[in-house]
Amino acid sequence: MTAEVRPFYHADTSTLSYIVYDQPGGHAVVIDPVLDFKANSGAVWTEFADKQIAFLEDNALKLEWILETHAHADHLSAARYLKQNCGGKIAIGEGILAVQKTFQVVFAYNEHNAVLGEAAFDCLFKDNEVFSFGELQGRVLATPGHTKDSVTYIIDLNAFVGDTLFMPDGGTARCDFPGGDAAQLFRSIQQLHALPDKMKLWVCHDYQPNGREMRCMTTVIDSKHNNIHVNVNAKEENFVQVRSTRDATLDVPKLIYPSIQVNIQGGRLPQESEPGKRFIKIPMQVADKLKN
Repeated sequence: MTAEVRPFYHADTSTLSYIVYDQPGGHAVVIDPVLDFKANSGAVWTEFADKQIAFLEDNALKLEWILETHAHADHLSAARYLKQNCGGKIAIGEGILAVQKTFQVVFAYNEHNAVLGEAAFDCLFKDNEVFSFGELQGRVLATPGHTKDSVTYIIDLNAFVGDTLFMPDGGTARCDFPGGDAAQLFRSIQQLHALPDKMKLWVCHDYQPNGREMRCMTTVIDSKHNNIHVNVNAKEENFVQVRSTRDATLDVPKLIYPSIQVNIQGGRLPQESEPGKRFIKIPMQVADKLKN
């Protein structure tokens, strides 16, 4: 059976989320769901996720899996909201355990103020692990480099690559987050470019270079011949230099602290400090003149 793919675009964060299903009235997965969030006010709402819920309901689809390609640093995950409303298991790559350890220190998390470890998710996928939903089967391909927990989900002739690759004119993901590694990213991309030429690559972000219209999908053959950062002629050492030089110019994502705090916990919002009150932690980098 051929997989059906329905993209959803969250304009505020340039994020693409996908519903993949076997047939109307059948079974589905949601990949990289998004909560709406305004950093200046702290407002969190569910308009985007509700559109996906409506699609599931309109097509009589049973949600089996909510799949994260990694713990995103640019949007809050709606995974837990979808699970509460539609069921399904929340899953991510097992590399999330290393990511959690890193940020557990940053945010001073412990068993009393956060849900971490395997308990934060329903399933931690290993490399090459297989999962199924309805008439379809998926395979998990570990593709670290952008982050330690990055994975690609291969379903039929579709590969959902997260932030590992962008559209060919957008290049590749940054590697300067904790646990990122440009050489490892290069090797992960070689795995993707070794997939069948006609395999569709569905990206998680499109920043519309030069103002072109939004695009969400390319193919292996297009990517490996035309990606501006890594193509068939690229060498690992050159890629690492280009990627590292570019990463040094990039600012920290504006939603990194809210996003990471929610996403390493499987989409859980910060616990209430008292009824009706939740807070995001923002680590401060204090200038030496202010430290006394």
